[in-house]
Amino acid sequence: MDTHGRGRSGDVDPADQWVFDPETGSYELRLNAPDGPGHDHTGSPSAVPGQRNATGGVRRRRDTDAGDISGPSPKGGDEKTEDRSGAAVPGQRSRRRAAEPTAGRSRRKRKPGLSRKQKVLRWGGGSLALLLVVLGTTGYLVYQHFNNNIDKVDVGIKNDATTDGPVNILILGTDARSGKGNAGYGDRDSKGHADTTVLLHVAKDRSHATALSIPRDMVVDIPDCPTQTDEGEQTVPGSRGARFNESLGQNGRDPGCTWRTVEELTGIKINHFMMADFNAVKELSTAVGGVEVCVAKDIDDKKSKLKLTKGKHKVQGEDALAFVRTRGSVGLGSDLSRIELQQQFLSSMFREVKNSGSLSNPKKAWNLANAATDALTVDTGIGSVKKLAALASDLQSVSPKNITFATVPVLDNPNETVKSTVVLDHAKATPLFEMIKADKSLAGTKKDENQSDKKGKKVEKAPKSEVRVDIYNGGGPIGSAQQTVSWLQNDHGVRLSTNSGNAPAQLDTTTLEFGSDQEAQAATLADLMGLAKSALKKKSSPAGDSVPMTLTLGADFKAAGTPIEAPDKAPDGVQNINGDDRDVCAK
Repeated sequence: MDTHGRGRSGDVDPADQWVFDPETGSYELRLNAPDGPGHDHTGSPSAVPGQRNATGGVRRRRDTDAGDISGPSPKGGDEKTEDRSGAAVPGQRSRRRAAEPTAGRSRRKRKPGLSRKQKVLRWGGGSLALLLVVLGTTGYLVYQHFNNNIDKVDVGIKNDATTDGPVNILILGTDARSGKGNAGYGDRDSKGHADTTVLLHVAKDRSHATALSIPRDMVVDIPDCPTQTDEGEQTVPGSRGARFNESLGQNGRDPGCTWRTVEELTGIKINHFMMADFNAVKELSTAVGGVEVCVAKDIDDKKSKLKLTKGKHKVQGEDALAFVRTRGSVGLGSDLSRIELQQQFLSSMFREVKNSGSLSNPKKAWNLANAATDALTVDTGIGSVKKLAALASDLQSVSPKNITFATVPVLDNPNETVKSTVVLDHAKATPLFEMIKADKSLAGTKKDENQSDKKGKKVEKAPKSEVRVDIYNGGGPIGSAQQTVSWLQNDHGVRLSTNSGNAPAQLDTTTLEFGSDQEAQAATLADLMGLAKSALKKKSSPAGDSVPMTLTLGADFKAAGTPIEAPDKAPDGVQNINGDDRDVCAK
């Protein structure tokens, strides 16, 4: 044996010399090395089993040179045992290298190595874990990249990113000349006014949407506006009879001022705003690979630098921006004509994103997301990629064919000799706003038949002079009952109408109660008041002609002559196009 306990003496491994003795039930050391001590030349063992302790193990003695019996001596000698004759024999080699353990101990097997399949699986699992870490890190970096692109403005209104109800988003295109690539356009001193404004309404059930353009030159009242500054919150005083585009930028007004102006103008509550500049049009149109537009004649506009031949074209970058800024070469050369170009462009770009597979193409999707987040300024309610993504996911089911682009109805300003501004056309705008608030599509919905009974039979209307009704105010503005009586009597000849004062209880909606023999009168009054079919309540017992019907004005009543129910169809003359109409050409 060597002096390092490797367990060999010459070419013999002592571990191989331990054999099982069936008589004792233990293992014995039998030396059979040629010419070794205790062996003959035949290799037969001459040694006898050594003494065993109570546990059946071979008793070890202390060697004079070895010191402790428990291991190699300080001098490097090996442990030794003694056989029955007392002769010293080589000790067993280290347990960890022995092929078989000593007697009385359990057999310890060598741990098997990994198979090729196990090695592959282990390597693959490690690689997968590494890949997930890389992807997770990359995803975080991408998230941070897009997140840092987005600018936010605290407008003092806190709304969640998504809602179970209708969604109204104010989209602002500012004419600010600051920022990359914007210095060469128009008025370099512009504060960034509301050059393009679209109120996007998405229905509660996400089945349809309306994109309502608001003319920048419309005369409106701009309310007082709280704004956030480095010195804290300050209020910018409002303006009466101002151009709409002054609701942004003028006197330090932020998008929250435009937000509040639109709410006051339309009565529609806004959830969020998104604002972009000139550069957004260039980058977004390029990111989707171009936007298809159409012109009905050759255009060579010196101001916008748009030069197109008659027909359809795909525009992007500078050409796309020139298209949405053109007005002198189309229509009447006014801002209203330019709005029609912008609506054509927006509807076409929406179709391009929705239908062309832009979002499934990794490169296009990255470019689009990068351009969109880099171009946008939003309110704090959607001021992160996560919140924007949640909003986009909520609205993605709307199809282009169910989107209507329309313009707020206006008239030339009667107070101007040289027509440069317009005013709201209340007769057309009011029912249009009511349709949006009632979640009705401008494409038209099936009209309730107030004049039909349960069997679908048309109910004949009674003459207005025969309509008898007591009118109560149960939630409308002060004086509503008398205002309605005067309107019915003076404008429509309903002489048998009476002001009965305040109702005993407040109602959210206006109701008309009548007897079974008053259906003809109810049909006449419902038509005059613009009542929904749900507002008609037939009494269980006949009221009789001698007992007037009861009309209770609820909180939904605005004014006499204003329909309580929103119409099912947009008023005649309201400009609008369908988002899936591919044949719209600028004239």
